[in-house]
Amino acid sequence: MLSASDHGLGDKVEIRIRDNGTGIPEEIKDKIFNPFFTTKPSGEGTGLGLSMSHDIIVKQHGGSIDVETEPGCSLSFKVVLPRTSQS
Repeated sequence: MLSASDHGLGDKVEIRIRDNGTGIPEEIKDKIFNPFFTTKPSGEGTGLGLSMSHDIIVKQHGGSIDVETEPGCSLSFKVVLPRTSQS
């Protein structure tokens, strides 16, 4: 099951994406946003998806992305983005 939610935080907005899959082991949690890191077999993944997402969220929009995981139970990404004024 996949769920998404959002919450206003004043001048920011928080978006959470959660699944009830297998989560990720703690020993690779700190590596998942590194370019070219993948848990897939050689030739089956480039390891760029989360790295590019991180760069877009953090470097281009001034936000943050964090991962919370309970191995064997769930995985949750928390994205916080600044609100921008509409002109």
